[in-house]
Amino acid sequence: MIRSAQSRTIHAGHVSGAVVRCGVSDAMLAELPVSVVFFYDRELDPDRLAVGLAEALRLVPPFGGRLRAGADGLEIVCSDAGVPLVLADAAETLPEAMSRMTLGSSGYVDHVEANRAQSGEAPLFTVKVSRLADGGTALGCSWHHVIGDVQSFMTLMLAWSAAVEGTEPPEVGMAADREVFLDAVLPAVDSGRLGFRVPEPAEAELLAHEFRTAPRANRTVQVYFTDAEVAAMKAEFGAATGVRLSANDVLAAHVVTTVRQLDEDGEARDLVLPVNVRRHLGVPAGELGNLLGEVMLRCAPAGMPAELAAGIRAAVDGFATEHLSLRTNRDFLASVGRDRLRDCVPLGFDPANKTFTLSSWSKAGVYQVAFEGCRPLAFSPGASVQLPWVAWMVEGFAGSGQLLTVVLPTRLAARLRGEEGRAALHRYRDPAERLPELAVQMKKLA
Repeated sequence: MIRSAQSRTIHAGHVSGAVVRCGVSDAMLAELPVSVVFFYDRELDPDRLAVGLAEALRLVPPFGGRLRAGADGLEIVCSDAGVPLVLADAAETLPEAMSRMTLGSSGYVDHVEANRAQSGEAPLFTVKVSRLADGGTALGCSWHHVIGDVQSFMTLMLAWSAAVEGTEPPEVGMAADREVFLDAVLPAVDSGRLGFRVPEPAEAELLAHEFRTAPRANRTVQVYFTDAEVAAMKAEFGAATGVRLSANDVLAAHVVTTVRQLDEDGEARDLVLPVNVRRHLGVPAGELGNLLGEVMLRCAPAGMPAELAAGIRAAVDGFATEHLSLRTNRDFLASVGRDRLRDCVPLGFDPANKTFTLSSWSKAGVYQVAFEGCRPLAFSPGASVQLPWVAWMVEGFAGSGQLLTVVLPTRLAARLRGEEGRAALHRYRDPAERLPELAVQMKKLA
Protein backbone atom coordinates (compact mmCIF):
# COMPACT_ATOMS: atom_id res chain seq x y z
CA MET A 1 0.00 0.00 0.00
CA ILE A 2 1.37 3.41 -1.02
CA ARG A 3 1.34 5.79 1.94
CA SER A 4 2.53 9.10 0.49
CA ALA A 5 3.81 10.54 -2.76
CA GLN A 6 5.61 13.59 -4.13
CA SER A 7 5.78 14.46 -7.81
CA ARG A 8 8.10 16.45 -10.04
CA THR A 9 8.48 16.79 -13.79
CA ILE A 10 11.81 15.84 -15.36
CA HIS A 11 12.96 17.83 -18.38
CA ALA A 12 15.97 17.25 -20.60
CA GLY A 13 16.61 20.98 -20.59
CA HIS A 14 16.95 20.96 -24.36
CA VAL A 15 14.27 21.06 -27.05
CA SER A 16 15.62 19.18 -30.04
CA GLY A 17 12.88 20.41 -32.35
CA ALA A 18 12.59 16.93 -33.85
CA VAL A 19 9.22 15.60 -34.97
CA VAL A 20 8.72 11.88 -35.58
CA ARG A 21 6.01 10.94 -38.06
CA CYS A 22 4.47 7.70 -36.86
CA GLY A 23 3.53 4.87 -39.19
CA VAL A 24 0.18 3.16 -39.56
CA SER A 25 1.43 0.27 -37.43
CA ASP A 26 2.16 2.75 -34.63
CA ALA A 27 -1.31 4.22 -34.98
CA MET A 28 -2.77 0.75 -34.36
CA LEU A 29 -1.21 0.90 -30.89
CA ALA A 30 -2.39 4.41 -30.06
CA GLU A 31 -4.65 3.26 -27.22
CA LEU A 32 -2.17 0.98 -25.47
CA PRO A 33 0.18 1.73 -22.59
CA VAL A 34 2.90 -0.72 -21.54
CA SER A 35 3.87 -0.89 -17.87
CA VAL A 36 6.71 -2.67 -16.08
CA VAL A 37 8.34 -2.72 -12.64
CA PHE A 38 12.03 -3.12 -11.71
CA PHE A 39 12.81 -4.15 -8.12
CA TYR A 40 16.06 -3.30 -6.33
CA ASP A 41 17.17 -4.51 -2.89
CA ARG A 42 18.40 -1.10 -1.75
CA GLU A 43 17.06 2.44 -1.63
CA LEU A 44 17.95 4.41 -4.75
CA ASP A 45 18.74 8.12 -4.56
CA PRO A 46 15.81 9.93 -6.24
CA ASP A 47 17.91 13.00 -7.01
CA ARG A 48 20.53 10.96 -8.85
CA LEU A 49 17.75 9.16 -10.70
CA ALA A 50 16.20 12.49 -11.71
CA VAL A 51 19.49 13.91 -13.01
CA GLY A 52 20.20 10.69 -14.92
CA LEU A 53 16.72 10.61 -16.44
CA ALA A 54 17.11 14.20 -17.69
CA GLU A 55 20.33 13.21 -19.44
CA ALA A 56 18.71 10.10 -20.93
CA LEU A 57 15.83 12.20 -22.30
CA ARG A 58 18.35 14.32 -24.20
CA LEU A 59 19.51 11.14 -25.95
CA VAL A 60 16.03 9.63 -26.40
CA PRO A 61 13.75 12.70 -26.64
CA PRO A 62 10.47 11.07 -27.79
CA PHE A 63 9.87 9.79 -24.25
CA GLY A 64 9.74 13.37 -22.99
CA GLY A 65 7.61 14.65 -25.86
CA ARG A 66 3.92 14.74 -26.69
CA LEU A 67 1.68 13.39 -29.43
CA ARG A 68 -0.22 15.49 -31.94
CA ALA A 69 -2.36 14.85 -35.00
CA GLY A 70 -0.39 15.73 -38.11
CA ALA A 71 -1.52 16.05 -41.71
CA ASP A 72 -0.51 12.44 -42.40
CA GLY A 73 -1.26 10.86 -39.03
CA LEU A 74 0.12 10.89 -35.51
CA GLU A 75 3.38 12.69 -34.77
CA ILE A 76 5.66 12.63 -31.73
CA VAL A 77 6.83 16.18 -31.02
CA CYS A 78 10.13 16.14 -29.10
CA SER A 79 9.08 19.22 -27.15
CA ASP A 80 10.71 18.35 -23.81
CA ALA A 81 7.28 18.74 -22.20
CA GLY A 82 8.67 16.38 -19.58
CA VAL A 83 8.19 13.15 -17.69
CA PRO A 84 6.42 12.98 -14.31
CA LEU A 85 8.56 11.29 -11.66
CA VAL A 86 6.68 10.35 -8.48
CA LEU A 87 8.49 9.49 -5.26
CA ALA A 88 6.39 7.38 -2.91
CA ASP A 89 6.66 5.45 0.35
CA ALA A 90 5.18 1.97 0.50
CA ALA A 91 4.20 -0.11 3.54
CA GLU A 92 5.18 -3.38 1.87
CA THR A 93 8.47 -5.25 1.86
CA LEU A 94 10.17 -6.25 -1.37
CA PRO A 95 8.69 -9.80 -1.45
CA GLU A 96 5.23 -8.44 -0.59
CA ALA A 97 5.44 -5.80 -3.31
CA MET A 98 6.64 -8.35 -5.85
CA SER A 99 3.66 -10.57 -5.01
CA ARG A 100 1.31 -7.71 -5.96
CA MET A 101 3.15 -6.24 -8.94
CA THR A 102 0.73 -7.63 -11.56
CA LEU A 103 -2.37 -6.21 -9.85
CA GLY A 104 -3.87 -3.10 -11.39
CA SER A 105 -4.35 -1.76 -7.86
CA SER A 106 -0.75 -2.38 -6.74
CA GLY A 107 0.11 1.33 -6.93
CA TYR A 108 3.66 0.66 -8.13
CA VAL A 109 3.05 2.06 -11.63
CA ASP A 110 1.28 5.19 -12.80
CA HIS A 111 -0.08 3.87 -16.08
CA VAL A 112 0.15 6.22 -19.05
CA GLU A 113 -3.31 7.55 -19.96
CA ALA A 114 -3.13 6.45 -23.57
CA ASN A 115 -6.26 8.23 -24.83
CA ARG A 116 -5.35 11.55 -23.23
CA ALA A 117 -1.77 11.17 -24.43
CA GLN A 118 -3.02 10.58 -27.97
CA SER A 119 -4.57 14.04 -27.95
CA GLY A 120 -1.42 15.62 -26.51
CA GLU A 121 -2.91 16.22 -23.07
CA ALA A 122 -0.84 13.68 -21.11
CA PRO A 123 2.78 12.48 -21.01
CA LEU A 124 4.06 9.53 -23.03
CA PHE A 125 6.20 8.17 -20.20
CA THR A 126 5.76 8.05 -16.42
CA VAL A 127 8.08 6.97 -13.61
CA LYS A 128 7.23 6.00 -10.03
CA VAL A 129 9.94 5.36 -7.44
CA SER A 130 8.52 3.56 -4.40
CA ARG A 131 10.66 3.19 -1.26
CA LEU A 132 9.77 -0.15 0.30
CA ALA A 133 9.45 -0.93 4.01
CA ASP A 134 12.58 -3.11 4.10
CA GLY A 135 14.86 -0.66 2.30
CA GLY A 136 14.26 -1.84 -1.25
CA THR A 137 12.98 0.16 -4.22
CA ALA A 138 10.28 -0.49 -6.82
CA LEU A 139 10.86 1.45 -10.03
CA GLY A 140 7.62 1.48 -12.01
CA CYS A 141 7.66 2.69 -15.62
CA SER A 142 4.86 3.09 -18.12
CA TRP A 143 5.16 4.25 -21.73
CA HIS A 144 2.85 4.84 -24.65
CA HIS A 145 3.17 2.05 -27.21
CA VAL A 146 3.25 4.61 -30.05
CA ILE A 147 6.80 5.52 -29.02
CA GLY A 148 7.99 1.99 -29.61
CA ASP A 149 8.28 -1.61 -28.50
CA VAL A 150 10.11 -3.00 -25.48
CA GLN A 151 13.44 -2.71 -27.35
CA SER A 152 12.81 1.04 -27.71
CA PHE A 153 11.99 1.29 -24.01
CA MET A 154 15.15 -0.61 -23.09
CA THR A 155 17.20 1.83 -25.17
CA LEU A 156 15.93 4.60 -22.91
CA MET A 157 16.50 2.57 -19.74
CA LEU A 158 20.06 1.65 -20.69
CA ALA A 159 20.73 5.31 -21.51
CA TRP A 160 19.31 6.26 -18.09
CA SER A 161 21.48 3.67 -16.34
CA ALA A 162 24.56 4.82 -18.25
CA ALA A 163 23.91 8.43 -17.22
CA VAL A 164 23.75 7.50 -13.52
CA GLU A 165 26.68 5.07 -13.69
CA GLY A 166 28.89 7.25 -15.88
CA THR A 167 29.24 4.57 -18.56
CA GLU A 168 28.86 4.65 -22.35
CA PRO A 169 25.22 5.04 -23.43
CA PRO A 170 23.68 2.92 -26.20
CA GLU A 171 23.45 4.14 -29.77
CA VAL A 172 20.04 5.69 -30.50
CA GLY A 173 18.33 5.76 -33.90
CA MET A 174 15.30 8.00 -34.47
CA ALA A 175 13.81 8.06 -37.94
CA ALA A 176 11.97 11.29 -38.72
CA ASP A 177 9.46 9.41 -40.88
CA ARG A 178 8.89 5.80 -39.89
CA GLU A 179 7.06 4.89 -43.10
CA VAL A 180 9.95 6.15 -45.22
CA PHE A 181 12.42 4.33 -42.96
CA LEU A 182 10.56 1.04 -43.31
CA ASP A 183 10.33 1.44 -47.08
CA ALA A 184 14.12 1.54 -47.17
CA VAL A 185 14.70 -1.61 -45.09
CA LEU A 186 11.78 -3.88 -45.96
CA PRO A 187 11.98 -6.32 -48.87
CA ALA A 188 9.76 -5.44 -51.83
CA VAL A 189 7.76 -8.63 -51.31
CA ASP A 190 7.11 -10.43 -48.03
CA SER A 191 5.10 -13.45 -46.91
CA GLY A 192 1.80 -11.84 -47.90
CA ARG A 193 0.08 -13.01 -44.71
CA LEU A 194 -2.03 -10.33 -43.06
CA GLY A 195 -1.47 -9.71 -39.36
CA PHE A 196 -4.67 -7.67 -38.95
CA ARG A 197 -8.35 -8.06 -39.66
CA VAL A 198 -11.48 -5.91 -39.62
CA PRO A 199 -14.03 -7.82 -37.53
CA GLU A 200 -17.69 -7.98 -38.40
CA PRO A 201 -20.00 -5.97 -36.11
CA ALA A 202 -20.95 -8.99 -33.99
CA GLU A 203 -17.32 -9.91 -33.34
CA ALA A 204 -16.42 -6.27 -32.73
CA GLU A 205 -19.01 -6.15 -29.95
CA LEU A 206 -17.62 -9.36 -28.42
CA LEU A 207 -14.11 -7.89 -28.46
CA ALA A 208 -15.36 -4.68 -26.85
CA HIS A 209 -17.04 -6.83 -24.20
CA GLU A 210 -13.69 -8.54 -23.52
CA PHE A 211 -12.10 -5.16 -22.83
CA ARG A 212 -14.93 -4.05 -20.54
CA THR A 213 -15.01 -7.25 -18.49
CA ALA A 214 -11.28 -8.10 -18.53
CA PRO A 215 -10.53 -7.06 -14.91
CA ARG A 216 -13.37 -9.25 -13.59
CA ALA A 217 -13.12 -12.18 -15.98
CA ASN A 218 -9.37 -12.79 -15.99
CA ARG A 219 -6.47 -13.26 -13.59
CA THR A 220 -2.72 -12.96 -13.95
CA VAL A 221 -0.53 -15.93 -13.01
CA GLN A 222 3.25 -15.87 -12.64
CA VAL A 223 5.34 -19.01 -12.96
CA TYR A 224 9.06 -19.32 -12.25
CA PHE A 225 11.17 -21.86 -14.14
CA THR A 226 14.70 -22.54 -12.95
CA ASP A 227 17.67 -22.81 -15.30
CA ALA A 228 17.81 -26.54 -14.51
CA GLU A 229 14.16 -27.00 -15.57
CA VAL A 230 14.84 -25.24 -18.86
CA ALA A 231 17.98 -27.34 -19.42
CA ALA A 232 15.98 -30.53 -18.83
CA MET A 233 13.38 -29.46 -21.39
CA LYS A 234 16.04 -28.59 -23.93
CA ALA A 235 17.71 -31.97 -23.47
CA GLU A 236 14.48 -33.98 -23.74
CA PHE A 237 12.89 -32.02 -26.58
CA GLY A 238 16.16 -31.84 -28.48
CA ALA A 239 16.71 -35.59 -28.20
CA ALA A 240 13.14 -36.26 -29.39
CA THR A 241 13.38 -34.00 -32.44
CA GLY A 242 17.08 -33.92 -33.29
CA VAL A 243 16.84 -30.12 -33.37
CA ARG A 244 18.99 -27.64 -31.46
CA LEU A 245 16.43 -25.66 -29.46
CA SER A 246 16.58 -22.39 -27.53
CA ALA A 247 15.20 -21.74 -24.06
CA ASN A 248 12.41 -19.70 -25.63
CA ASP A 249 11.50 -22.54 -28.02
CA VAL A 250 11.07 -25.13 -25.28
CA LEU A 251 9.41 -22.85 -22.73
CA ALA A 252 6.85 -21.53 -25.21
CA ALA A 253 6.02 -25.06 -26.32
CA HIS A 254 5.85 -26.41 -22.76
CA VAL A 255 3.70 -23.55 -21.45
CA VAL A 256 1.23 -23.53 -24.31
CA THR A 257 0.84 -27.32 -24.33
CA THR A 258 0.42 -27.47 -20.55
CA VAL A 259 -2.13 -24.66 -20.44
CA ARG A 260 -4.15 -26.33 -23.22
CA GLN A 261 -4.12 -29.63 -21.31
CA LEU A 262 -5.22 -27.99 -18.07
CA ASP A 263 -7.97 -26.24 -20.01
CA GLU A 264 -9.03 -29.66 -21.38
CA ASP A 265 -9.08 -28.03 -24.78
CA GLY A 266 -9.47 -30.50 -27.65
CA GLU A 267 -9.40 -27.96 -30.51
CA ALA A 268 -6.53 -26.93 -32.75
CA ARG A 269 -5.51 -23.39 -31.79
CA ASP A 270 -3.25 -20.62 -33.06
CA LEU A 271 -0.08 -19.51 -31.30
CA VAL A 272 1.32 -16.03 -32.00
CA LEU A 273 4.92 -15.20 -31.12
CA PRO A 274 5.91 -11.53 -31.60
CA VAL A 275 9.35 -11.14 -33.19
CA ASN A 276 11.76 -8.19 -32.96
CA VAL A 277 12.54 -7.67 -36.66
CA ARG A 278 15.64 -5.49 -36.20
CA ARG A 279 18.11 -8.36 -36.49
CA HIS A 280 16.25 -9.88 -39.44
CA LEU A 281 16.30 -6.56 -41.34
CA GLY A 282 19.81 -5.45 -40.36
CA VAL A 283 18.44 -2.56 -38.28
CA PRO A 284 20.52 -1.43 -35.23
CA ALA A 285 19.18 -2.43 -31.82
CA GLY A 286 18.78 1.21 -30.74
CA GLU A 287 16.41 2.19 -33.55
CA LEU A 288 13.20 3.48 -31.96
CA GLY A 289 9.79 2.33 -33.12
CA ASN A 290 7.44 -0.62 -33.20
CA LEU A 291 9.68 -2.90 -35.22
CA LEU A 292 7.70 -6.03 -34.53
CA GLY A 293 6.49 -8.89 -36.66
CA GLU A 294 5.01 -12.19 -35.59
CA VAL A 295 5.16 -15.91 -36.15
CA MET A 296 1.77 -17.61 -36.24
CA LEU A 297 1.60 -21.38 -35.82
CA ARG A 298 -1.33 -23.75 -35.76
CA CYS A 299 -1.06 -26.02 -32.72
CA ALA A 300 -2.49 -29.54 -32.85
CA PRO A 301 -5.15 -30.24 -30.19
CA ALA A 302 -3.08 -32.99 -28.55
CA GLY A 303 0.32 -31.94 -29.81
CA MET A 304 3.56 -32.93 -28.17
CA PRO A 305 5.62 -30.05 -26.74
CA ALA A 306 8.83 -31.30 -28.41
CA GLU A 307 7.19 -31.14 -31.83
CA LEU A 308 5.83 -27.66 -31.15
CA ALA A 309 9.26 -26.49 -29.97
CA ALA A 310 10.81 -27.73 -33.21
CA GLY A 311 8.08 -25.96 -35.17
CA ILE A 312 8.79 -22.71 -33.33
CA ARG A 313 12.51 -23.04 -34.05
CA ALA A 314 11.88 -23.63 -37.76
CA ALA A 315 9.49 -20.66 -37.94
CA VAL A 316 11.92 -18.28 -36.22
CA ASP A 317 14.82 -19.45 -38.40
CA GLY A 318 12.71 -18.91 -41.52
CA PHE A 319 11.06 -15.72 -40.30
CA ALA A 320 12.49 -13.33 -42.89
CA THR A 321 11.25 -15.37 -45.85
CA GLU A 322 8.18 -17.16 -44.50
CA HIS A 323 6.61 -14.97 -41.81
CA LEU A 324 7.71 -11.35 -42.31
CA SER A 325 4.56 -9.42 -43.21
CA LEU A 326 5.23 -5.78 -42.31
CA ARG A 327 4.86 -4.50 -45.87
CA THR A 328 1.66 -6.47 -46.40
CA ASN A 329 0.28 -5.16 -43.10
CA ARG A 330 1.21 -1.55 -43.91
CA ASP A 331 -0.42 -1.75 -47.32
CA PHE A 332 -3.56 -3.24 -45.79
CA LEU A 333 -3.82 -0.66 -43.01
CA ALA A 334 -3.20 2.17 -45.46
CA SER A 335 -5.98 0.81 -47.70
CA VAL A 336 -8.40 0.71 -44.78
CA GLY A 337 -8.00 4.43 -44.22
CA ARG A 338 -7.09 6.42 -41.13
CA ASP A 339 -10.70 6.72 -39.97
CA ARG A 340 -11.07 2.93 -39.70
CA LEU A 341 -7.75 2.08 -38.09
CA ARG A 342 -9.47 1.70 -34.72
CA ASP A 343 -11.70 -0.97 -36.22
CA CYS A 344 -8.71 -3.17 -37.08
CA VAL A 345 -7.45 -5.78 -34.63
CA PRO A 346 -4.30 -7.92 -34.72
CA LEU A 347 -4.80 -11.61 -35.46
CA GLY A 348 -3.32 -12.41 -32.06
CA PHE A 349 -6.30 -10.81 -30.28
CA ASP A 350 -8.91 -13.49 -30.76
CA PRO A 351 -10.11 -14.61 -27.31
CA ALA A 352 -13.13 -16.44 -28.71
CA ASN A 353 -10.74 -18.86 -30.42
CA LYS A 354 -8.27 -18.84 -27.51
CA THR A 355 -5.42 -17.57 -29.66
CA PHE A 356 -2.34 -17.55 -27.41
CA THR A 357 0.14 -14.67 -27.75
CA LEU A 358 3.47 -15.12 -25.98
CA SER A 359 6.09 -12.36 -26.07
CA SER A 360 9.67 -13.04 -25.07
CA TRP A 361 11.48 -10.13 -23.41
CA SER A 362 14.46 -12.31 -22.53
CA LYS A 363 17.81 -10.90 -23.67
CA ALA A 364 16.34 -7.39 -23.77
CA GLY A 365 18.81 -6.38 -21.06
CA VAL A 366 16.46 -5.69 -18.15
CA TYR A 367 18.99 -6.91 -15.58
CA GLN A 368 21.63 -4.56 -16.98
CA VAL A 369 19.67 -1.52 -15.80
CA ALA A 370 21.93 -0.67 -12.87
CA PHE A 371 21.69 2.42 -10.67
CA GLU A 372 24.39 3.30 -8.12
CA GLY A 373 26.03 -0.07 -8.78
CA CYS A 374 22.81 -1.94 -7.94
CA ARG A 375 21.23 -4.25 -10.51
CA PRO A 376 17.56 -5.31 -10.39
CA LEU A 377 16.65 -8.26 -8.23
CA ALA A 378 13.42 -8.80 -10.17
CA PHE A 379 11.48 -7.44 -13.12
CA SER A 380 7.90 -7.93 -14.26
CA PRO A 381 5.24 -6.59 -16.59
CA GLY A 382 2.70 -4.44 -14.76
CA ALA A 383 -1.06 -4.85 -15.09
CA SER A 384 -2.13 -2.20 -17.60
CA VAL A 385 -4.73 -4.31 -19.50
CA GLN A 386 -5.73 -7.85 -18.43
CA LEU A 387 -6.70 -9.41 -21.74
CA PRO A 388 -6.88 -13.23 -21.75
CA TRP A 389 -4.47 -15.58 -23.54
CA VAL A 390 -1.62 -13.06 -23.43
CA ALA A 391 1.76 -13.90 -21.87
CA TRP A 392 5.28 -12.57 -21.44
CA MET A 393 8.54 -14.36 -20.69
CA VAL A 394 11.60 -12.70 -19.18
CA GLU A 395 14.60 -13.70 -17.10
CA GLY A 396 13.81 -14.43 -13.47
CA PHE A 397 15.26 -13.30 -10.17
CA ALA A 398 18.63 -11.55 -10.54
CA GLY A 399 18.63 -12.79 -14.14
CA SER A 400 18.42 -16.51 -13.32
CA GLY A 401 15.77 -18.83 -14.70
CA GLN A 402 12.68 -17.53 -16.52
CA LEU A 403 9.57 -15.77 -15.20
CA LEU A 404 6.31 -16.32 -17.08
CA THR A 405 3.47 -13.83 -16.66
CA VAL A 406 0.21 -15.03 -18.24
CA VAL A 407 -3.36 -13.70 -18.22
CA LEU A 408 -6.07 -16.36 -18.36
CA PRO A 409 -9.78 -16.75 -17.59
CA THR A 410 -10.28 -16.86 -13.82
CA ARG A 411 -11.06 -20.58 -13.44
CA LEU A 412 -8.16 -21.67 -15.62
CA ALA A 413 -5.82 -19.30 -13.77
CA ALA A 414 -6.87 -20.88 -10.47
CA ARG A 415 -6.20 -24.33 -11.91
CA LEU A 416 -2.65 -23.30 -12.89
CA ARG A 417 -2.02 -22.09 -9.34
CA GLY A 418 -3.44 -25.27 -7.83
CA GLU A 419 -1.65 -28.51 -7.06
CA GLU A 420 -2.47 -30.09 -10.41
CA GLY A 421 -1.31 -27.04 -12.34
CA ARG A 422 1.95 -26.68 -10.45
CA ALA A 423 2.73 -30.37 -10.95
CA ALA A 424 2.11 -30.09 -14.69
CA LEU A 425 4.05 -26.85 -15.11
CA HIS A 426 7.03 -28.13 -13.11
CA ARG A 427 7.20 -31.72 -14.30
CA TYR A 428 10.82 -31.06 -15.32
CA ARG A 429 11.88 -29.69 -11.92
CA ASP A 430 13.93 -31.78 -9.51
CA PRO A 431 11.93 -31.72 -6.21
CA ALA A 432 15.21 -31.37 -4.34
CA GLU A 433 16.26 -28.24 -6.26
CA ARG A 434 16.62 -25.17 -4.08
CA LEU A 435 14.74 -22.14 -5.38
CA PRO A 436 15.83 -18.49 -5.02
CA GLU A 437 14.67 -17.07 -1.70
CA LEU A 438 12.39 -14.53 -3.37
CA ALA A 439 10.65 -17.30 -5.32
CA VAL A 440 9.92 -19.04 -2.02
CA GLN A 441 8.67 -15.85 -0.38
CA MET A 442 6.27 -14.95 -3.23
CA LYS A 443 3.20 -16.87 -2.05
CA LYS A 444 1.23 -16.64 -5.31
CA LEU A 445 4.08 -17.75 -7.55
CA ALA A 446 3.23 -21.01 -9.32
